[in-house]
Amino acid sequence: MDRPDLELVLAVRQHGSLVKAARALQLAPPVVTKRLSALEAALGVRLFQRTTRRVSPTTEGHALCDRAAQLLQGFAAIEDELRERQSEPSGPIRMVSSFGFGRLWLGPLLAEFQQRYPQVQIELQLSERLPDLANESFDAAIWLWNPPAHVAAEWISRKLAKNQRVLVAAPAYLQQHGAPTTPEQLSQHHCLVVRENGGETGQGQRFDHWRIGREGAARPLHIAVQGPLSSNSGEMVRDWCLAGQGIMLRSLWDIAPQLASGALVRVLPDCAMHDADIHWLAPYRAQMPLRIRLLQEFLAARLGEEPWKAVKPGPGVPPG
Repeated sequence: MDRPDLELVLAVRQHGSLVKAARALQLAPPVVTKRLSALEAALGVRLFQRTTRRVSPTTEGHALCDRAAQLLQGFAAIEDELRERQSEPSGPIRMVSSFGFGRLWLGPLLAEFQQRYPQVQIELQLSERLPDLANESFDAAIWLWNPPAHVAAEWISRKLAKNQRVLVAAPAYLQQHGAPTTPEQLSQHHCLVVRENGGETGQGQRFDHWRIGREGAARPLHIAVQGPLSSNSGEMVRDWCLAGQGIMLRSLWDIAPQLASGALVRVLPDCAMHDADIHWLAPYRAQMPLRIRLLQEFLAARLGEEPWKAVKPGPGVPPG
């Protein structure tokens, strides 16, 4: 059995007629009849039931056609990859990411990648909801999430960088209220809470309970926090924090510029919350096109350096 045999059985199933299949394959009808009979004889099974009105696949015929479709897709993917290797990567890439990370970090990197490979066209959609990548025709997502096991089995998942959330406040707040010296003292401060996804995170963690890890501690602490201000908008909470309204827990990649300028300072600098790392997520495909594989490696290299850490933070505030 060779590639033309696979194309023949698929054409017969698709058209339900030997004559129509012959026309689609640009062959004479007797040639198709003869080749199909020879294939059935070689396999020792009947692949199609013939009547005067229609040709229908048997159970064995359906099984062969399904497998033939997979094999032909594999052939096409290999040919595409070989063609790309002979020339510059080209074609579309459709991406999705969350608004904050997509705008601050992914967008500039995608522009840099596209300049490196001018024949690649990139579409980036920003969303607060992780879509069904395959059904919505996305090639990949860059998402702050630790995929559960059942998702990892269906999708390609690759960790690109750690996501470290740190405690910060504006100098004005700390001058007025002092700085906590232990994680437990956070419960006595005005803490600014981001409430999303109906009040629970994807990790089963309540938003008014911060899971704080401390250097040298064997286990993280669960700290109940409270404050007069909360929002479903992380940007709103950040604005309140900058205005001196309280202490917030925020990803380091999101506030590195404010730390560098001194507009925000670290609180309990040996404490952080580690969750929802930055991942590449993609629908499973037998062969990944070269342009997408190159983009994955490019992002892994650049984000793996955690470039936001290169922005030197301002000095911490001594305990008050």
